[in-house]
Order: sequence, then C-alpha cells, then structure tokens
Amino acid sequence: MAPAALAVALLAAACHQAPPPAAAPAARPVVPGPDIAALTDETAPAALLAYGKQYPGSEVLFTTRFGKIRVHLYDDTPIHKANFLLLTRKGVFSETMFNRVVRGFAVQGGQTAGPRTIRLHRYRLPPEFRPGHFHHQGALGMARYDDDENPGRLSSNTDFFFVMGEKLDARQAQAMTPRRLTPAQLRAYATVGGTPSLDGQYTVFGEVTEGQDVVNKISQVPVEPDKWPVQDITMKVEVVK
Repeated sequence: MAPAALAVALLAAACHQAPPPAAAPAARPVVPGPDIAALTDETAPAALLAYGKQYPGSEVLFTTRFGKIRVHLYDDTPIHKANFLLLTRKGVFSETMFNRVVRGFAVQGGQTAGPRTIRLHRYRLPPEFRPGHFHHQGALGMARYDDDENPGRLSSNTDFFFVMGEKLDARQAQAMTPRRLTPAQLRAYATVGGTPSLDGQYTVFGEVTEGQDVVNKISQVPVEPDKWPVQDITMKVEVVK
C-alpha cells in the first residue's frame, strides 16, 4: 500500500544542520453522514434512510486494473442504496478488493487483505426484495452470512457481488426459483444469463450499465482454493451521479 504521505528530501544549509521534521500525514477529509463505526442492526435502517434523502446519488464507478465498471443503484431499495453511497463516499470500498471469484456464478468484493484503516462497525441491512429485481448477469447484490443465525436474511453492510451465471431456457430458469418469473425475466435469463436460485434470497439493489466486459474479465482470473484471486484485484469506487 502507498504511504499516507511522501517524505520530501530537503537540502540542508549547513553540513551539521538537523533535517527538518517530516510533514504530518494529511488528515482524512470529513465526509458527512452517520458514524459507520457506531451503526448497528437496529439503528442503521433509519439512519441510512435519512442519509439517502439528504445526500442522494444514483451511480457509482469502479476503477480496476481491468477497466471501469459503471453501476446504477435502484431507488426502490433505499437502505441498500444509501449504505453503498455512504460507504463509497467514506472511502471504505476503495480500500477493499474483489475477494471471491466463482466462475460462472458471481464476482464478490468488499473485503481487505489486511486490517481496515477506516473504522467500521459490522452492522446488517434488512432485506429489500423486489419482484422486478432479479439475478440476471450484471445485477449487483449484497451478500449475507451466518444463515443459521440470520432467519431474517439480513444483508452484509460491505460484501457485495456482481452476478455472472449461465444462459437458461424458460423451463430451466423457472425450475430454479419458487418466484413466478415474468416473460421479460425469462428472456433475460435466456439471452444474458444469471442465477435464478438467488431470487428472493439476496437483495439486488443495482446493475451494471457500462463495463460488463470488465466484470467478465475478473470472473476469469485464476483463484486460490478459497476462491480469492491469485493476484489481488483492488478497486477505487466513487459516486459519479
């Protein structure tokens, strides 16, 4: 990782002159919004809804060594949307990487290779399942953990994924989910592919609008046995609209 500040070498006026003190690291800019080190499962929904109304946004841009990925965030998943905007503006995602790649299934990000430099409490988000949002290729969803202790299917606050999946005919797609898929959804699963088995299980809160080829490239990288890419894939994430 790059140091917080670069030391600048200065020429001394005399051979015995003591070197000047090193410049102090630049302070991290203050970003408005809830304290992400203090949010909990109970307090996060109301705080995030209020934040989303005061500081709206609709698009984020991922920059990776493979290229850029532009993502549109849905208005009707306001808690997940506000959470992603808040953590993006706080710089949380820009110190993470794509940490799990399962070819033909999903590309997941949001974890770091070491300790976080930004204080962040682990809180979870209530599900925002919407019939119109489904796991077609390019959909952006939020992961979840501890299913045995998470009957409410609460989402992680930091672990997101881009859906890959395979092309499926109407019969195959409908057989993978108890949801009744619409004709448009069946066409999407047949033409671009996806993972219908995740529908109604994980919150989809956005989709790729540009750069699906970049996601495809990431999905093809060599991985370790735990699915972490052999060569780390870092990201810079910013709100662009």
